[in-house]
Amino acid sequence: MKYWLGVVSEEHVKKGVSEGFAQVCHGKKTPLTRLKKNDWLIYYSPKKTMSGTEISKLFTAIGEVKDDNVFQFEMSTDFKPFRRFITYHKSSPLPLELVKSELDLTKDKNWGYKLRFGLIELTEKDFNILRRGLLEKT
Repeated sequence: MKYWLGVVSEEHVKKGVSEGFAQVCHGKKTPLTRLKKNDWLIYYSPKKTMSGTEISKLFTAIGEVKDDNVFQFEMSTDFKPFRRFITYHKSSPLPLELVKSELDLTKDKNWGYKLRFGLIELTEKDFNILRRGLLEKT
């Protein structure tokens, strides 16, 4: 079992949670193939919306990968992103600042650069800190 962090706007996370899917890296297939059934996915949302400037800096959702299938979804004739089915758990947003000093993820000076990849593996320690913070308020 592995633990993953997807970097997605808050608006897009809410859509994925409401419909039970995950989408990362603007709908690319390859990152999603790294996730396996029963892996965990946590979302971090640096912004409220993809094209907006309003900052969020929240961990916004947590869920488990349902199966090993990556599928394509037609949003429009010219945009067909790839997705994964996720079983999301009821959670409350967790501000980065509340856990930043505890995470392995944020230890490096340039830790934010890693987020540009859109999907990164978390340590088990970081996953447990984030899971506790996301789920304890619900």
